[in-house]
Amino acid sequence: QEKSCHLSAALLGEDSEITQDQLYELLKYAALGKCHSAAQPSWCHIYHQSHLAGVVVVVLHEMSQLHFYRFYLQFKHLRKVFQHRFTLAPSADFPVSLFEEGPNLKPQNAPQGLTSISSECITKSSDLQCDPIIQRYGGKKQGLTSYTLTLEEQKKNDYPIEGSPGCKGYISTECDQQRTDSSPLFGLDCEMCLTAKGNEVTRVSLVDAQGQCLLNELVKPESKVMNYRTRFSGITKKMLLPVKTRLSDIQTRLKKMLPLDAVLVGHSLNSDLQALEMIHPSVIDTSLLFARSEGRRFKLKFLAKAVLGKEIQCEQKLGHDPTEDARAALELAQFFIEQGPTKVAELNLEMLLTAEKLAEVSQNKAVLQPQGCGFQEQLNEPPPLSKPCFLDCLQVTGQKPLLLGRQGLDSSGLCQSNLSTSNKQILQRALEGVPLSKFSIIQFSLGPEYLASHLHAGLYEKVRSKLTDMLTIYAGPFEENFCVKSVKKEFGRCGPIQSLTVVTETFQPYVCIQYEVLEAAQLAVESLNGAEVAGSSIKVQRPVTAAMLDCNVLIKELELDVENEGVIYVAGLKKSLTETDLQEEFSQLKDLKTLFLPKDLQSGKHRNCCFLKFQKTQSAVDALEAINGWTMKGSELRSRSALAPGHLWRWIWQMNHSNGKQGKHIFYEKMEQLSDSEQELRKKVKKLDHYIKKLYRSLQNNTLCVVLFPGVKSMHGSQSGLGLMGIKDDEGRSAC
Repeated sequence: QEKSCHLSAALLGEDSEITQDQLYELLKYAALGKCHSAAQPSWCHIYHQSHLAGVVVVVLHEMSQLHFYRFYLQFKHLRKVFQHRFTLAPSADFPVSLFEEGPNLKPQNAPQGLTSISSECITKSSDLQCDPIIQRYGGKKQGLTSYTLTLEEQKKNDYPIEGSPGCKGYISTECDQQRTDSSPLFGLDCEMCLTAKGNEVTRVSLVDAQGQCLLNELVKPESKVMNYRTRFSGITKKMLLPVKTRLSDIQTRLKKMLPLDAVLVGHSLNSDLQALEMIHPSVIDTSLLFARSEGRRFKLKFLAKAVLGKEIQCEQKLGHDPTEDARAALELAQFFIEQGPTKVAELNLEMLLTAEKLAEVSQNKAVLQPQGCGFQEQLNEPPPLSKPCFLDCLQVTGQKPLLLGRQGLDSSGLCQSNLSTSNKQILQRALEGVPLSKFSIIQFSLGPEYLASHLHAGLYEKVRSKLTDMLTIYAGPFEENFCVKSVKKEFGRCGPIQSLTVVTETFQPYVCIQYEVLEAAQLAVESLNGAEVAGSSIKVQRPVTAAMLDCNVLIKELELDVENEGVIYVAGLKKSLTETDLQEEFSQLKDLKTLFLPKDLQSGKHRNCCFLKFQKTQSAVDALEAINGWTMKGSELRSRSALAPGHLWRWIWQMNHSNGKQGKHIFYEKMEQLSDSEQELRKKVKKLDHYIKKLYRSLQNNTLCVVLFPGVKSMHGSQSGLGLMGIKDDEGRSAC
């Protein structure tokens, strides 16, 4: 039976902003897979990649996130089919960049992450038999049980062992079932601080074999903290103040979570188990797995970069991220098991490490060197290797990718390139060519007459204006001397308020309230219209403008948006509640997957609302019934279905605070021109959506389809892009 591919991505809130590098990461893994040493993307996970039928990238030339939400109702197919959506950093010309030096794309025969080494040196296997990895494991691939530490190895490397004198009082995981090569792997990592007792756990992370985070918990040490080791642990005194979880709680949870035949993976895992005061019989230690001579060990940061092509423990971050480290160790073990010792030895990690150190020394010399010195040395140095472009890497699939569009983009000869004069012609050629190609790029365009910068400015102002109206409500009438404070408090229970002003032009006073999130405004209309507030029975309504006549239709379509499935909005939270508090409070809700707590992007303070994503739609419906009227820490909660997909939070916030400054002078000047062309533009967008629908329906099952609005980058400013993605399943919808 054919395995079904599917995609997992926790794109809720700020994590849904994706860089071009991360997009390349996805496309490279989807096209090449582990058999060509491409690594799983760091921000999403493709299951059963080897069963992908193909990859299709649809690029909507010079269109941005702005276009999608301005013509949201016209993009009927896109918003109903693709489960995953993300904001994309704007690109001057995305397809062209595929033919140039791709960011962080490595030669296919070179370890990812270190391109300064000659690929000839890497692939040459002059004497692999002397490699410590081959000497320890032999050259043949073996199952995971061949790489678990024996009891003697555990003793030698200071692992906690049942019955050992130093392990009195330690808790056993009781995972005593016989291990097989099919036993599940779990990545584990802890952060520790120094206390009067010694090293004590302050944070624990556990990930499963798919890289999904099962546990990421702060832990309060039993003894007085002497040194938080913030530089490495990322833990501060302030972070631990509200924490109630103790080591015994973590021990109990780990025992419950781990199956009886679980194999734990970590880097110098003995330290983690010692700090956890736990005994586990079956472990893979990546610091020993990637063997070196004379008892030396590679650092996790180096291995992640050299083997997986991933940057972890970045200097810009405060401390290590245990989930990131646990996932890196797990993926290193999976890479070793799947590729086998010979492939790992061929990476020549010792040489790469030496080269990395030399590069650091050279860089430091360059920084210290006075200006004008060292020119002759530079002349004598060999020129750096140019990075291969993305399509160079795809050559290993044995065929040229397909590129269809209106303009000549590929002068390299790497593609089957075909120019067309219209979107209709592009579609016809795509229907014929895509089934014959493993990797296709199809570029549609609205046409040059709709790409002028003044039209972008006009679109921006229209979207911002409509968004402001949708975030705004009018309430009243109130008595002459009504209490504004009590009105603000009542309406504040629906969500964060951007501004509140009293309208005095009317016979009796009204209030105009602008919220920060769409859900808050809708909740106010639904729950407070006809209610008694500040001693008056009031009416709550949105502004009545021409642009708002379809507001109810838009609200209904937003509720049905596939990305909002299983997501609910909760308001009325006390600002003193932390994310950990909320996780604990909502833990009783069935199938809760993700919690997103929006923050003010200037102050960093979180708002009095959150979004909850559930694994099943019915669980979200049940949670809505349970939460409405629920009291948390003395505050009554209100909730409803989500309206704005998570990736929009940052965008809405920025628009909400821009006051219409972007392109305003151009907007008024060119408004008439935009109005004349907008009806025609709507028709073109609707037709474009229909073409993508036709193309999508023609794709084979298990095809990854990515639709890109690349964003706009010009001298007049930039607009963020938007990506939609999914793997087509039997029902013609993207599998999630």
